[in-house]
Amino acid sequence: MPSSDTLLFRFGIIADPQYAAIAPNAAMDRYYANSLAKLAEAIEVFNGEELSFVMTLGDLIDGSWESFDDILPVYEKLRHENLFLLGNHDFAVPAEHLASVSARVGLASPYYAFSCRGWRFVVLNGNEVSTSAPPEGHPYRELAAERLAALAATGAINAHRWNASLSDEQFAWFAAELDAAEAARQRVIVMNHYPVYPPNEHDMWDRERIIDLISGHDNAVAYFCGHNHVGNYGKTGGCHFVNFKGMVDSETENTFAIVEVFEDRLEIRGFGREESRTLVL
Repeated sequence: MPSSDTLLFRFGIIADPQYAAIAPNAAMDRYYANSLAKLAEAIEVFNGEELSFVMTLGDLIDGSWESFDDILPVYEKLRHENLFLLGNHDFAVPAEHLASVSARVGLASPYYAFSCRGWRFVVLNGNEVSTSAPPEGHPYRELAAERLAALAATGAINAHRWNASLSDEQFAWFAAELDAAEAARQRVIVMNHYPVYPPNEHDMWDRERIIDLISGHDNAVAYFCGHNHVGNYGKTGGCHFVNFKGMVDSETENTFAIVEVFEDRLEIRGFGREESRTLVL
């Protein structure tokens, strides 16, 4: 067994660049075009570190298919493995491109899992059942409208069109991944665009069943997400829920993080507006 002071590995985190070649929305503190320079700065920091990978927690772009042509080349300067998951704004593109978003960022599947140094990472597609991401005419659009209406009828704070949910198929896959990791004695970090805890207006529509599933697995120790640009943190059971702050916010100040994995803790080293945290396991 490694010592608790032995660094096992580290990885980088970026949340919500939401790049677009458009004027800022000062009222929301979003400076879309400035994300290219912020991303380049983050990559320069990452390239000076020994990292196993860098994950972007969704919302690479905002509102234009052509924005991918501007932001993806910035990532080519990264010397580490570059991983993506998708956010709601990645699907704010013309309808004819909706089915191609995953392929455009190089994803063979919009949800997937991988292992690193004996840890398992489960990467969710939080957009699967939503009112915006499925191609027009897809049954998940109709299901999303039903789920949103049912949630809104309860007065839930997260009953908004900008949130979404997992299909039953993906949820079953998620459960199977947690079970397989448990059998393999692997700790798990879940990654998704959308938060689920603490309760917030940006949470997944199906937050309760996701929390229940995670809470039933002692090996699920952290859940990392973006979407809520101001950031958030909570812990329930043995799992830490960390909502990283959005890169698109603020005219000049950046935000990103490096996560260092130890046997007994995760050390989050925040840059710019991102907070540093020690997550005891």
